[in-house]
Amino acid sequence: MAEAVASAAIPTTVGSLSAPLPVRAVLPWAVFAGLLMLIALYFVGAEQGATAVFSGAGVHEWVHDGRHLLGFPCH
Repeated sequence: MAEAVASAAIPTTVGSLSAPLPVRAVLPWAVFAGLLMLIALYFVGAEQGATAVFSGAGVHEWVHDGRHLLGFPCH
């Protein structure tokens, strides 16, 4: 009797395998994430000097520690 109650309380499901995501569903999000990373890398690494989009040192000050962390020289 105890074995029947114990076995009924434990779910016996076989591991369900999910289908892989199709490339067409993932590709737009991967491109979007890649573009965001490139924009972030630009602002951390090159936003000062000849290629600057914004004048002044405001962006440089916001990403200053990130520049040092990633090995970009800034001063």
